[in-house]
Amino acid sequence: MTTDAYAPGAVGERIGELCRQFRLPTLAAETVDRFSDAGHADALPTLVEVLEQEAEDRRIRKVDRLRRASKLPAGKTWDTFEHERAPVKLRQQLVRLAEGDFVDRDVNVLAFGLPGTGKTHAMCAIGHRLVQDGRSVLFIPAYRLVQDMLAAKRDLDLPRMLRKLDNFDLLIIDDLGYLPQGAEESEVLFTLIAERYERRSLGITSNLVFSEWEKIFANPMATAAAIDRIVHHSVILEFDLPSYRTSEAQERQLQTTITPETTITNDTERSK
Repeated sequence: MTTDAYAPGAVGERIGELCRQFRLPTLAAETVDRFSDAGHADALPTLVEVLEQEAEDRRIRKVDRLRRASKLPAGKTWDTFEHERAPVKLRQQLVRLAEGDFVDRDVNVLAFGLPGTGKTHAMCAIGHRLVQDGRSVLFIPAYRLVQDMLAAKRDLDLPRMLRKLDNFDLLIIDDLGYLPQGAEESEVLFTLIAERYERRSLGITSNLVFSEWEKIFANPMATAAAIDRIVHHSVILEFDLPSYRTSEAQERQLQTTITPETTITNDTERSK
């Protein structure tokens, strides 16, 4: 933003805002008065420009740091998601979620659908949008998360790992239920869900509907308790559409049926 965009007198206010943003309270309190008393008030607009550049550079560095820490797949972004394939309701939900305020309310996002329907891509696309806005996200496959938590538990380090995961505004657990869980795996997974309940947001993708979640948790009571905590504050995304991978495979198969002989015949017919 250029200094021309500020109303008269707003330059000093903006300098104070930026200095406080940089955690420089003395500069925020003293800069304008010191420059004015020294007869250099006309230099304040230039100072604002420099501070604005510093703020933008810090924002870029922060986003880059958050993106690396997120482990989000680089190719699964908002722009690469095929929005037109999704039903209208789902598109509207995704647009609303991309605004990011759901993490301020500790709301969970649950994406259900068959393999290949785009639920992982959509969740990652939301994650990328959140990172761009300066929010912290971690993407991790369910099997890897469980393995890491079991290792931490064996090393008596699970509480520290949970605190580390708590630093992320949104934790995306991909393909929950893809592999069967034993009692120990179910226990650490439930511990994580309970820890984040009403405190931090979870993003979960799964090809199992809730009635099949007993395959994930060790017993009906644990299943009911986990579902109750996850669903209490949640948005449910239903990916009831054909598989992207199946559609692409069918398209490739269709293309291979167009033989050179067929092309020559069609060209000959068109030339008549």
